[in-house]
Amino acid sequence: MPFFTVIIPLYNKENFVRDAIKSILNQTFTDFELLIINDCSTDNSVAIVSEYVSEKVQIIHHEKNSGLAATRNTGIKKANSNYVTFLDADDVWKPNFLEKIFHLIQNFPEARIFGTNYEEIWKGTLKNPINGSELLEKNHTGYIDFFKLNLKQGIYCHGSVCFHKEVFEKIGYYNESINFSEDLDFNIRANYHFKLAYNNSPQMIYFMLTENQITQSSLQDKTIPDYDLYENWTKNNPDLKKYLDFERYVLGKRLKKDNDSRWKKMIANLDSNNLNWKQNLLLKMPSLVLNSLDKVKLFLLKMGIKPSTY
Repeated sequence: MPFFTVIIPLYNKENFVRDAIKSILNQTFTDFELLIINDCSTDNSVAIVSEYVSEKVQIIHHEKNSGLAATRNTGIKKANSNYVTFLDADDVWKPNFLEKIFHLIQNFPEARIFGTNYEEIWKGTLKNPINGSELLEKNHTGYIDFFKLNLKQGIYCHGSVCFHKEVFEKIGYYNESINFSEDLDFNIRANYHFKLAYNNSPQMIYFMLTENQITQSSLQDKTIPDYDLYENWTKNNPDLKKYLDFERYVLGKRLKKDNDSRWKKMIANLDSNNLNWKQNLLLKMPSLVLNSLDKVKLFLLKMGIKPSTY
């Protein structure tokens, strides 16, 4: 049985998926299987990944397009190892990613979630994310509190984390009824029940500034997480409350910008004391102003400047 199962969810990534696969096959830790879950791609992606099929690399095809959550779940259910990790088809790992995760597993036996930091590429330049990792020692390796540190960008992203199968057995899979931010919903459940071991060195590269990443489409037809489901968990976990309120702010502001009536429900249980003054101010602004600010943000992103309300 392989030590790791690596899952690539694939849908129309012909321009990127080859680099993703190469970064996996070039890992210094080689005891893994790679499952590529094709969610009915209509471009040349399948032809490209077919070049890499071997005893180590398999392609699994969905009969109908089912979305990211279902695609990840298919990979989890087909995994032949106890440790499952993911890489999106348009991102890449550094050569030591799996080796760093393996060392976390060996050295922190109480953990069932294992993550590393990551870097972002902006217009060809590597940038460090504003994600709470700056509060840790640069060479930190050990247990961290996901909810306490995760009040900015993600302390890990879904291409820089590994889960023991016990996580899925305890909390279930990705919620397939959610088709926006389903990873956040999963992370809440996982980190509430299990310990996270973290290596602060960036071992994954997240490519920014593709058009779909800088242009925020409307969420009107999207099913979003219901953070109120986890409010009862906050009674004995104030850091979880702060985290939920931060995510309510992020999603509530976006819904308000889109004139989506769901924004009021999203922030109904939000404690404004858990936000900074900039975040509270933005939540009070009308949608017209929020859209104008979004255009400014888009311009700055294209210039390689990343504004932040953190």
